[in-house]
This record gives sequence, structure tokens and C-alpha cells, in this order.
Amino acid sequence: MFGLQGRKGVIQPGADADLVIYDPAGHTSIGYEKTHHMNMDYSAWEGFEIDGHVDWVMSRGTVLIDDSGFVGSEGPRPVPEA
Repeated sequence: MFGLQGRKGVIQPGADADLVIYDPAGHTSIGYEKTHHMNMDYSAWEGFEIDGHVDWVMSRGTVLIDDSGFVGSEGPRPVPEA
């Protein structure tokens, strides 16, 4: 549809994939020094304890979060050419 066949909605080489590995049995403590990857030092969710944990995130073929935490680069990422 709209010329996106093979580039969106599939997991294959060359596709524009955003993937998240989520563990529903995990646990997350929300806090500035723990989970925030924002340009501010507070959140309305500060101190909340929640079920579930994001283990791994990939956006446009680049790993952003792995077992060690945020591993992406700071600042905006360039949008790849079509």
C-alpha cells in the first residue's frame, strides 16, 4: 500500500523496523536517575513502581536500549532517504 511494501510492517533486511522486546513478568522503577531519557529532570511518574520491563529497543535498524540501558546517540537522528 502506498509504495511501502517491503519497507514497513515486516522484519527483514532493508525494512524500516521499530522493534521492542517487552517482558511482562519484569519490574520497572520509574525515576530520573533510572529510566528517564528526556531533557528534563522530573516526571509526573517519578517514584512509580510498575509491572513489566522493556528489555530491548531497535529503531530504524539501530539498537537504542539493551541490557545495559540506553545505548543510542544523543540528539535527533537523521531520517533516511526514501
